[in-house]
Amino acid sequence: MNSVDPTATLAGKYCNTLSSYSRFLTREVTIGNVPLGGSNPIRIQSMTTTDTMDTAGTVEQTIRMVEAGCEYVRITAPSIKEAQNLANIKKELRRRGYDVPLIADIHFTPNAAEAAARIVEKVRINPGNYADKKRFDQLEYTQSEYEAELERIYQKFAPLVKVCKEYGTAMRIGTNHGSLSDRIMSYYGDTPRGMVESAMEFIRMCESLNYYNLVISMKASNPQVMVQAYRLLAETMQREGMSYPLHLGVTEAGDGEDGRIKSAVGIGTLLEDGLGDTIRVSLTEDPEFEAPVAIALAKRYEQRQALLHAEHDNAQAQESRAVLFPEGFSPYQYQKRQSAELNTFIGGHQVPRVIVDLSRENLRDPNILSGAGYIYSALLDKYNMAEQSVDFVYLADELPSFTMPGNLKQLYNYKTWSQLPNKKNRHPLFSLPEYLGATERDEALNLVRLSYQQLKEEDLSGLFVDPTLVVVLETNEQHGMADQRGFFFDIAAKGILTPVIIRRSYQPVAGSSNEESDFQLYAATDAGALLVDGFGDGIWLDAAHIPVKTVVSTAFGVLQATRSRISKTEYISCPSCGRTLFDLQETTQKIRSRTSHLKGVKIGIMGCIVNGPGEMADADYGYVGTGPGKITLYKGKEVVKKNVNTENALDELIEIIREDGNWIEQE
Repeated sequence: MNSVDPTATLAGKYCNTLSSYSRFLTREVTIGNVPLGGSNPIRIQSMTTTDTMDTAGTVEQTIRMVEAGCEYVRITAPSIKEAQNLANIKKELRRRGYDVPLIADIHFTPNAAEAAARIVEKVRINPGNYADKKRFDQLEYTQSEYEAELERIYQKFAPLVKVCKEYGTAMRIGTNHGSLSDRIMSYYGDTPRGMVESAMEFIRMCESLNYYNLVISMKASNPQVMVQAYRLLAETMQREGMSYPLHLGVTEAGDGEDGRIKSAVGIGTLLEDGLGDTIRVSLTEDPEFEAPVAIALAKRYEQRQALLHAEHDNAQAQESRAVLFPEGFSPYQYQKRQSAELNTFIGGHQVPRVIVDLSRENLRDPNILSGAGYIYSALLDKYNMAEQSVDFVYLADELPSFTMPGNLKQLYNYKTWSQLPNKKNRHPLFSLPEYLGATERDEALNLVRLSYQQLKEEDLSGLFVDPTLVVVLETNEQHGMADQRGFFFDIAAKGILTPVIIRRSYQPVAGSSNEESDFQLYAATDAGALLVDGFGDGIWLDAAHIPVKTVVSTAFGVLQATRSRISKTEYISCPSCGRTLFDLQETTQKIRSRTSHLKGVKIGIMGCIVNGPGEMADADYGYVGTGPGKITLYKGKEVVKKNVNTENALDELIEIIREDGNWIEQE
C-alpha cells in the first residue's frame, strides 16, 4: 500500500477565484488577546534564537521582536525544563507591560508540550516527530498495521489535546517537508500529498476530541513544494468541511537578498490567491529583521482588500470572472509550459531569459554594462561575463557610443530599429498596432508587447503563426499576477506555443522605508508565482527608481528560487533558535565566503538535527550541529562524517565536495 496518487479526486479548487483577489475566509482561532483567521488582519510572527533557559536574554529579544512588529513570538522548548521556564519568561514580559501571545515550539517531547500548554497561549507540534520517527527507512504496512500506528500516535497525542482544551491553548500542527516520518514517506512518498496527510491525521484526531483551536502549516525550503502543499491542504480541508487558518512560511530560506526573494516566492504566491492568515519569514538573521519583511508582504494585500471593498466587490462577482485551468494543468504538480524554441535561444528547453532596461543609463560609458553582468576591461578592451549576465538589454530609442559584447542581444523600439543600418544582434520591440502594420520585421526575433485584455478583445489568430514571435506580456491590473496567469491559461487552452516573457513594472511605494527590499519582495511574488507553476520563457523587471544591479540580481534571484535557472550556489540555512549549537549567521557567512563560486551546488546549514537531514535531502551537502563544538557532515541525506570539530568542519566539507568532483578553485 505504498503508491498513492497525490492528486486523486482533487479538482484544483483551493481558493475562491483565480482571476481576482479574494481572501479565503477561515475559522477564527483564539490566541491570547490576538485572534487569528476569520476577518482579522494577516498576523506577523517570528521566533527567538536565545537559549530558552536564559530568561533575561529571551525577554529582551522578545521585546525587540514586538517592537519590530511581531504579534506572536515563538520560543523553543526542547525539553520539560525549557517548557517550565516559559512561565518565568511570560511573567517577566507581563511585568514589563508586554502581553504578546507566546508559542512553544515542540519537537520529539510530548511531556514538554503538555507542560508548555499550561503556560503559553499556543503550542506548535510537528507531526513528523511528535510521536513518529525518521530514519529514512522504507516500511511496508497492511491497512490494519497502518491503523494500529495511528492508534499508537493517538494515545500519545490525545493528552496534549485535552490539556489545550482545559487551558484554552491554541495549537499549530506544523508539517515540515524535511521531517516527514518514515511511516508517511513509505505510504505517500516524499510528496506534498504526504505533507498534507501528515497534518490531516492529527487534525482528524483533534476533531474526534472536539478540539478546533487549530492553525496549520506546510513548510518546505523549496518554494515550489511549499506552494503545492498549501494548495493541496486548502482543498483537502474544504472537502472535509474544515477551514482552519494557515500559517505561511518558507523554512530555511537563508539570509540577505536570497532569503527575502525565496520567502516572497513561496509566501507571496499563496497570498496572491487569498491564502494565509499569519506569516513567518525565516531568515538566517536576528529575528527582529524578519518582521519588517513579513509586514511588507502582508501590507500589500491589506491595501488590495481595501480597494476591493471600495469597489463594492463581492465573492459572487469574483467567481463569475474565474479562470478555468487549461487541460493538463495541475496546481499540485510542476510542469513547465510547452513552448516553441526560437533559434536555440528562447523558449522550449532553454532557460528563461533575462531582460534589463538600460535606456535611462549613460550609453557613452561601457562600464554601465557592469550592472547587467558584463565587466569591461579598458586595458584589454574586452568584456568578461559574470555568472548573472543578462541576455537582452532594452535601449528604447537610445544608441550606445561603444561596441556592445557580441553575445548580448539589444532591443530597440520598432521605429528606431527599422532605421538601424546594422541589425545584427539587434531586435525590434513592437506595440501590437505597430506589429500588425509593420512593413519590416526581423528575420530571427520579433518581440511584441501584449496584455491579456488585448488577447480577449482582439482577433489575434493570425499573430501567433509567426515562428519568430516572442510575446512580452504586460499588465496594468491591480492583481497583475492573476491577470498574467489568465493569459497563460488562455493560450494554453488554444494550443499556442509562442514563447512569453513576463514583464512587470514597479513605481516607488508611498511611505516605504526600504524601496529596494519592497521591489524585491513584490517582483519575487509577481513573477515567482508564475514561474513556480512553469509559466514564462523570460523575465523583465522594470523599476526606474532601483539600481540596475539590484534589478538584475533580483531577476536572477527569482529564477533561482523557482528552480527555473540556476546562476549561483544555493544555501538552505535555518533561521536559528534556542536549539542551535553554533552561531548560524557567522557560520553561514564563513561557508558562503569559501563556496559561493560553486554555481548550482546546494548546501544545507542547520543549527540542529530537528529538520536537518530531511530538509537537506534537497541539498547536495549538509553541515549540521550535533553537539557543543561538533558538526556532522552530510552528502544528501547520508551521513559522511560525524562529530567533526567545528574549527575543522568547513575544510572537511570542502574536501567532501572536492572528492565528489564538484569543487573548482576560485579565480
